[in-house]
Amino acid sequence: VAQITEDLDALKSLEVDRILRGFLQLIQATVRTNAYRPGRQSLSFKFDSGRVPDMPLPHPKYEIFVYAPEVEAIHLRGGMVARGGLRWSDRREDYRTEVLGLMKAQMTKNAIIVPTGSKGGFVLRQQPGDRAELRAAVETGYSIFIRGMLDITDNLSEGEVVHPEDVRIHDGSDPYLVVAADKGTATLSDTANGIAADYGYWLGDAFASGGSAGYDHKALGITAKGAWESVKYHFWEDGVDVQTDPITVVGIGDMSGDVFGNGMLLSRSLKLVAAFDHRHIFIDPTPDAAVSFAERQRVFDLPTSSWEDYDVSCLSPGGGIYPRSAKSIELSPQAQQSLDTEQSKFTPHDLIRVILQAPVDLLWNGGIGTYVKAKSESNVEVGDRPNDPVRINGRDLRCKVVAEGGNLGLTQRGRIEFATNGKINTDFIDNSGGVHCSDREVNLKVLLSLAEERGELTRKARDKAVASVAEDVVEAVLYDNFLQAQILSQEVEQSARQMEAYEDLMSMLESAGLLDRVIEAVPTAEELTDRASKQLGLTRPELSVLLAYSKRSLADALMTTGLPDEEHFRSDLRSYFPKAIQEKFGHLIEDHPLKRELVA
Repeated sequence: VAQITEDLDALKSLEVDRILRGFLQLIQATVRTNAYRPGRQSLSFKFDSGRVPDMPLPHPKYEIFVYAPEVEAIHLRGGMVARGGLRWSDRREDYRTEVLGLMKAQMTKNAIIVPTGSKGGFVLRQQPGDRAELRAAVETGYSIFIRGMLDITDNLSEGEVVHPEDVRIHDGSDPYLVVAADKGTATLSDTANGIAADYGYWLGDAFASGGSAGYDHKALGITAKGAWESVKYHFWEDGVDVQTDPITVVGIGDMSGDVFGNGMLLSRSLKLVAAFDHRHIFIDPTPDAAVSFAERQRVFDLPTSSWEDYDVSCLSPGGGIYPRSAKSIELSPQAQQSLDTEQSKFTPHDLIRVILQAPVDLLWNGGIGTYVKAKSESNVEVGDRPNDPVRINGRDLRCKVVAEGGNLGLTQRGRIEFATNGKINTDFIDNSGGVHCSDREVNLKVLLSLAEERGELTRKARDKAVASVAEDVVEAVLYDNFLQAQILSQEVEQSARQMEAYEDLMSMLESAGLLDRVIEAVPTAEELTDRASKQLGLTRPELSVLLAYSKRSLADALMTTGLPDEEHFRSDLRSYFPKAIQEKFGHLIEDHPLKRELVA
């Protein structure tokens, strides 16, 4: 390093010096690689991200880059104990930017459940045109990605950390790697778990939650049901019961989607006026609640579907289903009235902007993409180029409530801008049910793995035990979502009188290195003082961030300083597991080598 530095100092070009010095720092930030493992399918490198020069914020704790002729992939992790899905990305030029944004959302989302979050994404270097070949290519790329990560991940044997063979270690012990399903990989959990079994990885089928012996999120509808708890609470505060009172909705997604499809079946009184996904635009100006519910259920039950499968005879007069590839779309007078527009002819992009601004009760986001920003933000700052033509500002939303079943549908500043006129939490609050369900599945399997090792439980009996408590898990998850909505409402009411306390909290979180006010768009000390003078409080999106990071701070404290009240936290941890599990296997909690991680 001294010799290289001396040679760099002798260079005359500042730009060349900067580039080569960056390479040196990148090499020094590389803590593991599988380059020397025989039989590897890819090259994988693990980086200590904070040591990489010019790393965009928020930088991960670690990231793994996997490269092969078929695939490129990145896995970004916010901390030592982190969870999040792996997705197939179609953003070949900037997929790390996509994954970074999702990791940030996952870190904040997980902070209310797990210590922190992670996210991974892969792109195919050559993408077949045939659908069957494409599915096979996605599974192959995903498998290479999984193997590339496991090549350089520690294992756990009888409570002791075991490093992978032929890998030099520059970062200490790191045995915790958990992944989950995401866009394009929803059916591949068993594939990942099979690879983990090949590696003898200690987590077994807890490695990728949601497999054949886990909880099927779409079948349970857990993510949508969690977000629906926020919807129910928002409307309940205004004296509306969404289970019986009619409410008008516009949505992002289609009935084949887990979050959108399940969400649009949670109340028989919904009137879905319009929706869109990447393929179609759906318009039903004055829907019959019963007829449209039955048809949505039918389309949802199809093995695969799109809005094209919706029976147009079930649409109200003036409705229609239009391809987004159309050159122009002519709206009926009924549709114009429903969407409150005098214009009749639109490009698909312009029509989507009108749909987003429709004067309805609820905007239900169950799709992928960022559709709302703040007026002060540019599209470049949003970082979602495909949706630049359809994006609107938060102040332009005319719905009463926004529910975020999908991630990153709005920027944080866009949420705050809308929150002055309507009701909204954040994506990591609304859709935390899915993560929470996965968390409980993983920890059930982690705990019961000890029973398997000791011969107290067979794998078949373990699978039966996990399945038998599914309803208890769902109930616990939904109650947590309800409490989050309730707590946020209480804090909204009180925040104007507690600005000094919030400033103290934010300062503490900043000192702990958890909160960056600029990144999270929370007020500065001066802004808090100004709001206090005007008797204005914090918005729900701002309070959501503080709720999340306060819980993250507690988790970090438990991880680093231990358990301040052993008996209290033992009791709390036992209560985390369903009663049937507590009664039979509660004694294993004390023996588990990752007890502290479980508690946190």
